[in-house]
Amino acid sequence: MRPDQLPASDPRVDAFIEALPGWQQGICNEVRALVHAADPDVRETIKRTTQPYFVLEGNICALLAAKDHVNVFLYDGAIVPDPEGIITGGHGNKTARTVAIRQGEAINAAALTAIFRQIIANNRAGGWRKLKADA
Repeated sequence: MRPDQLPASDPRVDAFIEALPGWQQGICNEVRALVHAADPDVRETIKRTTQPYFVLEGNICALLAAKDHVNVFLYDGAIVPDPEGIITGGHGNKTARTVAIRQGEAINAAALTAIFRQIIANNRAGGWRKLKADA
């Protein structure tokens, strides 16, 4: 899906992605399309001056382009299941974990979309902090 076809694209996110090398643009655009496909109410914004964030009743994920990969930061409080093992870092982090995607790697779209949908459901239920406190 092209950025101009997204229901709630932000031109600042377009600018962030367009400034990246081609292979990172591809990864970011695919992740962007997946998070929007997870729920049509997802919105984009920029936080921390330049970082693209995807939000719906709380943070869902953020993008960070590193030299040799793109990190997708998942704001899940480490409570969202990862049955396919796509999460690559932050296992001990209390607020976010990451999926690092390197040049030439295929994105496990089904697994990442399932994680996005669960984070959105958790956000709608009050957020991972509330869910952890209620557990």
